[in-house]
Amino acid sequence: MVPVSAVLITRNAAATLDACLESLSFADEIVVVDSGSSDATVEIAQRRGARVVQKEWLGFGRQKQYAVEQARHDWVLCLDADERVAPELAANIAKALATPVSPVYRMPRRNRFLGRWLAHGEGYPDWSPRLFNRLNARWSDDLVHEKVLYAVTPGTLEGDLMHDSSDDLATYLDRQNRYTTLAARQAYELGRSANVIHLLFSPVVRFFKFYVLRLGFLDGMAGLLHISIGCMNSYMKYAKLLELRKADGR
Repeated sequence: MVPVSAVLITRNAAATLDACLESLSFADEIVVVDSGSSDATVEIAQRRGARVVQKEWLGFGRQKQYAVEQARHDWVLCLDADERVAPELAANIAKALATPVSPVYRMPRRNRFLGRWLAHGEGYPDWSPRLFNRLNARWSDDLVHEKVLYAVTPGTLEGDLMHDSSDDLATYLDRQNRYTTLAARQAYELGRSANVIHLLFSPVVRFFKFYVLRLGFLDGMAGLLHISIGCMNSYMKYAKLLELRKADGR
């Protein structure tokens, strides 16, 4: 097995970090890039044997790429602090690294929302390329909704990356509000426009795709709320973009 570095970014992640790091015991090293946590995040990371690096916030994409660059090994596994690697996924990561057939591997991410592990819609499988050789892939510079950039056919790993979203709906909505603000700001800086068609049809298309075609309705009330908030996010991103463009007379 080629050596692999597990890398993640944190800020006040004490509530979830311990479980995340425990699931990474197979990694050859763990790198935590922290941006000024005021809770026990750093202490938990150090207790779990992680190497902690402090870095001021750069935006999600650049912060994650900075974390990748701090790793000692070229193969990296990127996680968020509220995610953990299921045992089956850990075993398949080890098998893939024994004889890699691609420099990038994607894995299914399972989202927990309002106490329920989602199995359809946007909640699962939510394919995520998180294991890669940094010589062949990198994180985008996006402020939010960052993605791994690569030009190869990724391998696919079985086993779930478990994402435990907050059970507190108010906290979840507050975070989504921040994300839509960042997404609108990024779109504005890239010179993108928005109109009434975006406002009306983007949420409708998203609802039909994930709630109907991808069977989100099978996840009950949690599934309905999850996709409804996603549709609201689509609407709010374009509404905030319109506000930004109106403010400067565009």
